[in-house]
Amino acid sequence: MKILHVVGARPNFMKIAPVMAAVARAGFAQQVLVHTGQHYDAAMSKVFFDDLGLPAPDVYLGVGSGSHATQTAKIMIELERVCLEAKPDLVMVVGDVNSTLAGALVAAKLVIPCAHLEAGLRSFDRGMPEEINRLVTDRVCEILLTPSQDGDAHLLREGVPASSIHRVGNVMVDSLLAHLPAAQQKRVTEAMGLTPGQYVVATLHRPSNVDDAETLPRIMRALATLAREAPVVFPVHPRTRARLADLKLLAEVDAAPGLRLCEPLGYLDFLSLFSRAKLLLTDSGGVQEETTALGIPCLTLRENTERPVTVDLGTNTLVGTDMDLMLREARRALAGQGKAGRVPDLWDGQAAERVAQVLKAWKERTQ
Repeated sequence: MKILHVVGARPNFMKIAPVMAAVARAGFAQQVLVHTGQHYDAAMSKVFFDDLGLPAPDVYLGVGSGSHATQTAKIMIELERVCLEAKPDLVMVVGDVNSTLAGALVAAKLVIPCAHLEAGLRSFDRGMPEEINRLVTDRVCEILLTPSQDGDAHLLREGVPASSIHRVGNVMVDSLLAHLPAAQQKRVTEAMGLTPGQYVVATLHRPSNVDDAETLPRIMRALATLAREAPVVFPVHPRTRARLADLKLLAEVDAAPGLRLCEPLGYLDFLSLFSRAKLLLTDSGGVQEETTALGIPCLTLRENTERPVTVDLGTNTLVGTDMDLMLREARRALAGQGKAGRVPDLWDGQAAERVAQVLKAWKERTQ
């Protein structure tokens, strides 16, 4: 059996690494790794392959940036050629980025079975490009691998046969738990002059936050206010840095006392940094999950989340772009009154093993 894995952005890398390792251990399939190049610079791509121990991609498409339509179309054109040459028995797509959608559509058009890792997540906000990617991907995939019960429920409500749905747990947590000991050996916190448990980490990259000329300055000024009370470390996504520069905010933000801007961090460095933080502020889906897995309070600067289990059971609180609410909740967390939560079922570091068993059983059933 030949499985062709399609990845393109750094959240994909964290999810596919443990799956490829588990499939290799099970020994039932040849694996081909295709990197679309959706994230292409060293800070957003290569360092993650190195940190996660991922093999070098068998195929690198190098599509780069562009509008959603342009990027998705480029990936489809190149990936169709790869699939016709490689003739995989199964295509695996991951998460909800444009590479995910493109991979699922190419597989469907070529009548190649497709598995979606992290299926069933819904924000119910069609203004998010990722929500469209999730909906379409789940409609054309035969094997739907869900991280939590709400994913199962969404797919069943949409008419997906129960036989196609497999709850495997959260593979991102597999990577987190596997690499946490190595990450905590790194001295990132000390190098930044920070005291463990007494600082905040912020990440920001969603278009709804960083592309809005009113929202981004409001968020940055709230971070500067919070930074007067506790250091706030802000690894700046390339997209966010460009918007700050466009709005002529970069110098102001960089000069704010206690607000520390830095370049994007590799996986191990970022894990080392945030695992010792008192609080995370984010608009990232993955960070919502990672903080819940580690029991760290998280404030999400979005009006909704496709990961409600992190709110219902975990440490996550949605604050939207209400910066007064964000500051109130942040001060509660800094005072030791942040949300405690618990770790959801099957977020146990064994999700990839369950994925491998599902794929092995599918092979035995169909080939």
